[in-house]
Amino acid sequence: MRRRVVVTGMGMVTPVGTDLESSWAALLAGRSGVGRISLFDAHTFPTQIAAEVKDFRLGDYLPEADAAHYSEFSRNTQFALSAAVMAVKDAGYDRSHRPDPARFGVYLGAGEGQQDFPRFVDLVHRASKQDNRVNTAEFVRQGLDLLHPIHEAEQEPGSASAHLACYLDARGPNASCLTACAASAQAIGEAVELIRYGDADVMLSGGTHSMIHPFGVTGFNLLTALSTRNDEPERASRPFDRDRDGFIIGEGAGMLMLEELEHAKRRGARIYGEILGYGSTADAFRLTDSHDEGRGAITCMNEAIADAGISPDQIDYINAHGTSTEVNDRIETLAIKRSLGDHAYSVPISSTKSMMGHLIAATGSVEAIVCLLGIRDGVVPPTINLEHPSPDCDLDYIPNQARELNVDLALSNSFGFGGQNIALILGRYRD
Repeated sequence: MRRRVVVTGMGMVTPVGTDLESSWAALLAGRSGVGRISLFDAHTFPTQIAAEVKDFRLGDYLPEADAAHYSEFSRNTQFALSAAVMAVKDAGYDRSHRPDPARFGVYLGAGEGQQDFPRFVDLVHRASKQDNRVNTAEFVRQGLDLLHPIHEAEQEPGSASAHLACYLDARGPNASCLTACAASAQAIGEAVELIRYGDADVMLSGGTHSMIHPFGVTGFNLLTALSTRNDEPERASRPFDRDRDGFIIGEGAGMLMLEELEHAKRRGARIYGEILGYGSTADAFRLTDSHDEGRGAITCMNEAIADAGISPDQIDYINAHGTSTEVNDRIETLAIKRSLGDHAYSVPISSTKSMMGHLIAATGSVEAIVCLLGIRDGVVPPTINLEHPSPDCDLDYIPNQARELNVDLALSNSFGFGGQNIALILGRYRD
């Protein structure tokens, strides 16, 4: 018998807020978190703007001794720890009351940590100014002295899930999903499956990522994927708008405590909602482009709807992948129409990337949280900067103002580089 999986705790750190409720309030207010890049000198880059997490202090979430210990670790890990501690506390757990370690696991969508190469580049720059030839052995020795061992280990994408398992004493299944922009949504779906079929009772799942560093921005610039609207940062992310010119890179983390229903009920947990459906497909097309006919996205949404045991016309709200790139927005619109049929024209849709930017591996988990908060509060966030809808983007994208809406069932889409497609159906909890 398939067990039911509910959400009992949530936490997030985003470019618009450093906790769950401040982020949610900013999204409902239509507040942009995009600005000039401050984490490095980007004045020579084609893209000089990003959605950075601001006013972040690890000691606001962890005891000072723990915060000091993790202060040298990557932003990926620090964001993950902060959001995880929030989610665990929100679920009603603490150091004296924790899930059974053997039945408690971690499944994250995460990306590589920030490389330590900038220090090495600095060494190369200094060496290039010397008149004499550089001794190779001495050059390497100096380079190793500059590089920090913790930073090198933090480049491993699986490090964040390992840190969380250690910190929370979670000895059950532990995994990292590396499917780019679909990673944390896929991690949630796979964590749900582990609970459904008895491999765990509680899973901390979600995502964390920060690529706002020279190599991350350079890579996406080479792909011509980023907006270059540097003179208007807050207006740069404009999903489904005629004048969109690329996405805005963001950073942050979103974590959910997933729990088997009876386990949650026995301890009297507050329940935000239920994960009802999960769909996962690949376009099998190109590394960076969605399939022209949206075949993977359509099948993915159909799978999630079937898994939830609902019909397409029951969906009340869609949180779109909505990146603000020409191809993604057009193909996602087409896929929604073909999956939902006539209902596509009446279901409200929004892209919170218009405000937070694209959190890459963390984006799917944060957007799943947005759906659950919409179910809780009866209001959904807008798509800001939608001033002139693109002719091929003709659905109801909730332009510029939040909307009161009774949401019983929400669909969250996440489509990643490499053609990975994930859809989640989140629903109001019914006993």
